[in-house]
Amino acid sequence: MALTLESTAFTAGQTLDARFTCDGEDVSPPLAWHGLPPGTRSLAVVLADPDAPRGTFYHWAIFDIRPERAGLGGGIATEEAVDGMRQGVNDFGRVGYSGSCPPKGSKPHHYRFRLFALKVAKLDLRDRPKTAEVERRAQAEALATADLVVLYSR
Repeated sequence: MALTLESTAFTAGQTLDARFTCDGEDVSPPLAWHGLPPGTRSLAVVLADPDAPRGTFYHWAIFDIRPERAGLGGGIATEEAVDGMRQGVNDFGRVGYSGSCPPKGSKPHHYRFRLFALKVAKLDLRDRPKTAEVERRAQAEALATADLVVLYSR
């Protein structure tokens, strides 16, 4: 079974509900995964907007997720450490989740939630790492990845 990432709040290709954006409550959505490969010792999730005007814009990284977890509930606190997990500093300069917020009037942007199944129990990162740094390190330690892409425009 391949690694999959899904949400009870939306499906791939749908428009993201405004409550998960800067136009709404700006809270993280619930996520669930299935099909972890053998040897998975931890997980990471990164949310990025590759359609941002100045290149990929990072909205969230949460990592050091125990593989026993089947997902994340919505509304994760915006703190560096939450329930044994860590979060990076996004491109807004804040720790934790900051939702989709494309420029007004732009075409719909693709928001990619990427799940990494990792061969290490913890990512070797300094305190308050930037989200792009979390993604680079997770890519280097990945056994498998799964994407969930949604759209949003203002």
